[in-house]
Amino acid sequence: MKKKVVLAYSGGLDTSYCVVYLTRELNLEVHSVLVNTGGFTEDELKQVEERAYAMGVTSHHTVDESENYYESSIKYLIFGNVLKNATYPLSVSAERVSQATAIAKYVQEIDADYVAHGSTGAGNDQVRFDMIFNILIPEVQIITPIRDMKLSREEEIAYLQQQGIELNAEKAKYSINKGIWGTSVGGKETLTSDQTLPEEAWPTPVTATEKKTVRIDFKNGEPMALDGEQLKPVALIQKLQEIAQPYGIGRDIHVGDTIIGIKGRVGFEAAAPIIIIKAHHTLEKHTLTKWQLSWKDQLASFYGNWLHEGQFHDPVMRDIEAFFTSSQQFVNGTVTVELNPYRFHIVGVQSENDLMSNKFGSYGEMNNAWTGEDVKGFSKIFGNQVMIWHKVNKGGQQ
Repeated sequence: MKKKVVLAYSGGLDTSYCVVYLTRELNLEVHSVLVNTGGFTEDELKQVEERAYAMGVTSHHTVDESENYYESSIKYLIFGNVLKNATYPLSVSAERVSQATAIAKYVQEIDADYVAHGSTGAGNDQVRFDMIFNILIPEVQIITPIRDMKLSREEEIAYLQQQGIELNAEKAKYSINKGIWGTSVGGKETLTSDQTLPEEAWPTPVTATEKKTVRIDFKNGEPMALDGEQLKPVALIQKLQEIAQPYGIGRDIHVGDTIIGIKGRVGFEAAAPIIIIKAHHTLEKHTLTKWQLSWKDQLASFYGNWLHEGQFHDPVMRDIEAFFTSSQQFVNGTVTVELNPYRFHIVGVQSENDLMSNKFGSYGEMNNAWTGEDVKGFSKIFGNQVMIWHKVNKGGQQ
């Protein structure tokens, strides 16, 4: 009787190779699982399933993780305005954590002997998958053909062709991962420091040219309505993505430090995440105090880095999420955003919780809460200790 292996499957080149290798070379019973984190249409999911069976899997299973992915991860990335290295919305980082967790649960459901993934030996995904499997299903052996044999994409393509597997070699030049929080694009250009991705590598062509204004309503920090239409956050993100991505907004190449200690580049398109984070951050600047903003920035930096490195299951993450949630109580209002080809900007906010209220004064013009004499005394006291330091130390001169 063949032993069972659960394969984290996307339908791309790496996981297609894994199906053929695991079935034909290792003689295993392969059960492929696609964890949909909001990046696939029904037609695409059907095509992936058909491809999996054509490759030789015993069973194929799709797990819709979109809502849970939002509730357990994306929501807190919004609350924290998390952009890795001030650029990347953790499109793949957070997604992989959600996928690995769902895969581990499925391994337990069908009592598989092995779990497999198609990560290479040069990226972050291998650590994320391995570590989460080791945390949640430590008794299950992990198989990683691409990593173990140090295969290049060209070698994978050649092997599949030898096995009689037809594929679009031109399309296989780029590794594309789609999810609700953005789509990553990797290719030969991202392996260099001086090249950028060509237009044909981006999944979404730039077709929108006319200026457009959208309004995003936030309730307790969560996006809840788009242009006045009440939507669940997942549906709102998907709809905003459909509207904004054709403008080329949110396209960029992220350069970062990988978990394994080398520099890496990846292209991504993430119009909705970038817009939502910027809109949310702007609303927070109107509704939170300066020390709320300051501590949120510090915790968000740690939270994003730790999530990026796959440490979602560390209990400290729940502690930080509790702080984030508490901070969002009065982050309510509407943010207006103007979209243009390759750029966007925040027009302004409307909020009942706006601390920039003219009832208390107008910055640079007038105030209603204190007198000029109050400011004179405050300024003298506020700088008193620094004044003493300069007196004692003669201005810092030796």
